[in-house]
Amino acid sequence: MQPNVQLQQRREATPSQVTPGQVMGRAELAEAVNTYIWRQHGQRRELDAHTIARYERGTVRWPNELYREAFRAILHATDSELGFVPNRRRREAAAQPDGLLAINLFSPFDPGIGPAHYFGPNADDKPIRRIGATEVIDIQTATRTIASAENLRGGGAISLVAGRQLGRFVRLLDGKASPGTRRALLEAIGNFGSVAGYAAFDIGDHTAAERRFRLALWCADTAGSWELRASTLADMARKMAYIGNPDGGLSLIELAQVRSERLSATTRAMLSALRAQYLAAMERTDEALSEVARADEYFAQRSPATDAPWLCFYDEAEHLGSTGKALIPVARTRHRIELAAHRIRQAVQLQAAEYPRSQTFSLTRLATLTMQLGDPKEAVDLGTRAATQAFQFDSHRIQKELRRLAAASSRHRRIGDVVELCEVITRRSAAKAAL
Repeated sequence: MQPNVQLQQRREATPSQVTPGQVMGRAELAEAVNTYIWRQHGQRRELDAHTIARYERGTVRWPNELYREAFRAILHATDSELGFVPNRRRREAAAQPDGLLAINLFSPFDPGIGPAHYFGPNADDKPIRRIGATEVIDIQTATRTIASAENLRGGGAISLVAGRQLGRFVRLLDGKASPGTRRALLEAIGNFGSVAGYAAFDIGDHTAAERRFRLALWCADTAGSWELRASTLADMARKMAYIGNPDGGLSLIELAQVRSERLSATTRAMLSALRAQYLAAMERTDEALSEVARADEYFAQRSPATDAPWLCFYDEAEHLGSTGKALIPVARTRHRIELAAHRIRQAVQLQAAEYPRSQTFSLTRLATLTMQLGDPKEAVDLGTRAATQAFQFDSHRIQKELRRLAAASSRHRRIGDVVELCEVITRRSAAKAAL
């Protein structure tokens, strides 16, 4: 029996109407359900906190229609979002491997929605009969090609190419395959979907990014791949935080950390580094510092040779850049530049030629932090280098980082070099927009 985490999370995300500042308790939810049914249907019910606890433990997964209607109205969610699953689906799920069942129940994703929800069937395609290792290898090769191009040039046109390829790859799921091959196929398509989603995210196409990330999550759930699930949720969290919702990003990261003992040390380090970023953005400074220390501990335990292929990017440079980013708000709050700058400088030095976009992000963040807390002349040198490198990327995210640097430079407008840097950023941004 698996707990109904979705129902519990929905309840705990609902503010109490009885005790301001608290979340809705089980007894309050039970009483709200009873009241709703009486007002809407004139029927008395005696639901209590113990019954809600049974629902959350998963003892009851399909309450009667009146109860489900009340839960939907009170918690503002669908049956699937509340973890309510009809008996027929439960029997089907019971026939699946334990790992698959557990992942689906912990996923913020309707398990009844498949790839066709995102990529409708293509009647012009020839029927797919049998899938083997060749098709899986082809997808893995395409993933490396797209990821490399995106790292070198940004999302840009890469997102369009990746979207078309993803649609073709999804069609392969209609073919027959052995259980082992199907799992490998799902992981390969999920990995490609996540890379394609990140390309869309990089150019600000958040609708396409979300659709592709959710396809990747479906693949991870269906394959029973905890590692791919965690990686995909991490990408979704990055997008969530980028659009100004660090609290939503934190929720996704903590969802990715469910059953963390099934995750590699590298994955746990990556998740902790991201969790630290969102805690810091929410001004939970002490927690952010503790999470950075935890990320460092996990990273020291990593074994790259056994990591999943989608973790190849998370090397020492990426770890330093990610944890350094987490420490930037802390450095600003405490007016101690070295709390973050030391890590970011190391990241810049270590970031390899195949990851120039990551290095440009690090340079820009370091320049902005230095402009705010350090020597503005040093910041100009860093910023000029970042602006020069940024011109090769079709990336909305990098342009946004450069605009932050320009805004941070306004306090030093009397320095000629700073003014020139701002003009360089403005000219290059205008040139990119005109392309």
